[in-house]
Amino acid sequence: MPLSNEFLAKWDHIISEVEKTQVPLKCINKMVIKIAGGRQKTINLTRLRRDGLDDDEIEEILNRNLNILGESVNTIDFVVDVNTVAGIVQPATDKLLKSL
Repeated sequence: MPLSNEFLAKWDHIISEVEKTQVPLKCINKMVIKIAGGRQKTINLTRLRRDGLDDDEIEEILNRNLNILGESVNTIDFVVDVNTVAGIVQPATDKLLKSL
């Protein structure tokens, strides 16, 4: 069942407060690497998964790119899959709330 826009907006707000290092790889759609000189490199994890790569292979690609770019990296932004995060967290939240 598709999640409502209101439900996703709440999760989007929650996700924005999470430290980047705590986001599981399976919850990331894209990684946008901002490079010195105003350039950027985008790695589409969704496409890599669709092409058959597993999380270990994707992590290797991400690390290789970060090593190549090295000191030229200014910031890294993640485009998070709100549906995946909500699908993981909401059942646990529901279970916890039922026990109160």
